[in-house]
Amino acid sequence: MEHRTMGTSLTDRLAQKIRAEILTGTIAPGTIVVEPRLADQYAVSKTPVREALRMLCSEGLLTVLPKKGYLVRTMGLNDVQETLDVRMLLEPHAAGAAATFRSPQIAAQLRQHLDTQREISVSAPLEAMAAAQEFHQLIGVASRNTRIVQILDACLTETARAHHVLPGLAHYVGAPTELAEHEEIYAAIIAGDAPRAEAAMAKHLRSIRTTMAKQFTDPSGLWG
Repeated sequence: MEHRTMGTSLTDRLAQKIRAEILTGTIAPGTIVVEPRLADQYAVSKTPVREALRMLCSEGLLTVLPKKGYLVRTMGLNDVQETLDVRMLLEPHAAGAAATFRSPQIAAQLRQHLDTQREISVSAPLEAMAAAQEFHQLIGVASRNTRIVQILDACLTETARAHHVLPGLAHYVGAPTELAEHEEIYAAIIAGDAPRAEAAMAKHLRSIRTTMAKQFTDPSGLWG
């Protein structure tokens, strides 16, 4: 039993390291990774590496290439569009619910994330991105809907990956529009104004979509 626990812990640690390298673009989209190379890199046997890679396949970050290894899933315009569509369907509702269930603790944490994002947006844009992601994740938590939280966490992780691997997006989190829209969402939530919070979040997501995927077409009317 102890051996199994240790093995699982090692697998989890390896998955965490490899996941971080994929999400930050250190391992670029389209890269083929193989078990022996990763085992050498992390000085472990191939078994926990194989288990970690299977975990990442289940998360959609890798796909299996028979007899070749694993392919880091590419990130194209369609990936970004689908992610933002899901966010548009869920996040305005989450923001409205967060306003309804507002609390001093949530307000203080949201304020802290916004202040961090503003303070380091120029000097450390990727760290500012993490603060922005935490701001959005906390709104999901404040909605008190665990299923929304789970889905949004995956979408926000995918959006963060886009900032790392797609050209020209790293500095978006420091743009005046981004910061102003976050402030607008925050003000609506702490005021307990659910309709205003929903509208502010929808407006913000439209700005994100415009910045990240101007060339998209959207016949569904979702973004109208």
